[in-house]
Amino acid sequence: MKMDKIYTSVPSMKVAFIGLGTMGYPMAGHLKLAGHDVCVYNRTTEKAQCWVDTFGGRMAVTPAEAAEGASIVFACVGNDDDLRSVVLGDHGAFSGMAKGTLFVDHTTASATVARELYAKGLAQGVQFVDAPVSGGQSGAENGCLTVMCGGEEEAFERAKPVMTAYANATTYFGASGAGQLAKMVNQICIAGCVQGLAEAVAFGKNAGLDIPKVIDALSAGAASSWQMINRGKTMDQGKFDFGFAVDWMRKDLGIVKDEAKRNGSDIPVTTFVDECYAEIQRAGGGRLDTSSLIIRLNSSK
Repeated sequence: MKMDKIYTSVPSMKVAFIGLGTMGYPMAGHLKLAGHDVCVYNRTTEKAQCWVDTFGGRMAVTPAEAAEGASIVFACVGNDDDLRSVVLGDHGAFSGMAKGTLFVDHTTASATVARELYAKGLAQGVQFVDAPVSGGQSGAENGCLTVMCGGEEEAFERAKPVMTAYANATTYFGASGAGQLAKMVNQICIAGCVQGLAEAVAFGKNAGLDIPKVIDALSAGAASSWQMINRGKTMDQGKFDFGFAVDWMRKDLGIVKDEAKRNGSDIPVTTFVDECYAEIQRAGGGRLDTSSLIIRLNSSK
């Protein structure tokens, strides 16, 4: 994790962070390093204790306890049901939040659950912003994520300065659910990009080219992408034991496909790539990085 990031000067706030997974753990760490008073909650208490031992701050045994007294509660959990479980109910974050406070959800989830929780929050005077992120584990660790937000613009503006602790770009897209819809666009782009890169690297290997040299050259031109720069050479090396897992990508693409059915969008490339990931899952590769698409192709060794 990047410990020497220069943080934007903002007033210190009492905040909570729920969910200390691959993304949430460093994101919460950046909030603490930026000078905020942070209380964390994680389903596995050992992980929360490890975070406290590393960064300081406090831990809670329920989301509600973590949220008590916090001006902003952040969350980054697995899916729609995980999100509901940490927000709603007697022990959920909403039950510990006062009127006028703000819940910012960084989970990649459906627009439907974002609108649902926005409405429930509104009923008790809590503002809800759906704010999924892009940039993966490295972006979280280095504090340079992209955040896509939906909800009330005033709520977004309240959260924006605090999110600079772990984000380089934060953009407001509109009403509740708009942040999740923008994240779906992001995942559609990534799916096609990774498949194209996998085919290109496999083709280059079969053609006998020096792949690192090709990647260096193309990265300066029109074919360049984050995926090419960060995954092209590891694809060539057959290294996939890091990064954004196939299991997570399949979850995200499932959300995309459901939304595409609702809004009438044709997504043939995304659907094809999702099937490719399903094949990797069936072969036991669910925890491999998304760049593992290349293992399906007949590249030379």
